[in-house]
Amino acid sequence: MTQDLDTLLTALYVKIDDSIRTPRWRGRPPRLTDSELVCLAVAQVLLGARSEAHWIRYARIHLHGMFPYLPQRPGYNKRLRAALPLIKKAIRDLARDSDFWFDHHWIVDSTPIPCGMSRPTVQRSDLAGWAGYGYCASHSRFFWGLRLYLVCTPAGMPILWALANPKIGEREVLAAMLEHDAALVTDRPGILLISDKGFASKPFERQLADEYGIELLRPSRKKEKARYGEPMLKKVRQLIESVNDTLKGQLDLEQHGGRTFAGVAVRIAQRLLAMSAAIWHNNKTGAPVTRSLIAYDH
Repeated sequence: MTQDLDTLLTALYVKIDDSIRTPRWRGRPPRLTDSELVCLAVAQVLLGARSEAHWIRYARIHLHGMFPYLPQRPGYNKRLRAALPLIKKAIRDLARDSDFWFDHHWIVDSTPIPCGMSRPTVQRSDLAGWAGYGYCASHSRFFWGLRLYLVCTPAGMPILWALANPKIGEREVLAAMLEHDAALVTDRPGILLISDKGFASKPFERQLADEYGIELLRPSRKKEKARYGEPMLKKVRQLIESVNDTLKGQLDLEQHGGRTFAGVAVRIAQRLLAMSAAIWHNNKTGAPVTRSLIAYDH
């Protein structure tokens, strides 16, 4: 099967259209269907279009054959925010339809999502109450915004994800994520969850083991004995760092442009869906590197 953007969008359209059993709309159906909307959102991220106005103008010229009708920018933005539940469902459906869904090795990490760079922006932002100040140790910088918590397989396929205020503890957010998708976790015993030192806590590890049957593999803290399996952690931890690099370096995760919580959430979901779609399609076509975006970003 050919690996290019047109083939990916066609396969993604068929997959999403088959999964939508009942339409979300009553009365006259929209000229741009939900399946086309999601595919259009994925193409926007893969082609690196940060501005929705520029993207609509570009798509009218270069993608008219695939999307005969395109709304104006306000209509596209409104439809996209309303489609957040559908985008979340598409991410999960693509993961289920890949070989990586059966991987019992998961990696968890959090990464900053800056949403403002100045004090006046912080004071006027509609994100007040959701976003907050936090510190990114890997880049030695403070930021104002949210944190993206991502649980994925070693191949980078997202399994669970959430946005949270940076002031909320990492263990608290992860516990809430697992509680929200408890059925997903309890259906697969023997999960090995790989994390960094930020999730270190003996009571938290006992909670994961007792409630979900999850074994936490993390580096040892200072003045703590070397933990079992610690020598292999450095190489494994590079996997989640490379996933974050794909999201930030190739999919412009930090340049999302969201001004409200709904806007930020759907733009982050857009980028996760684009990466999931590329991994899913590469897996189906037998590509040697499943997280490669080279065939789709031009």
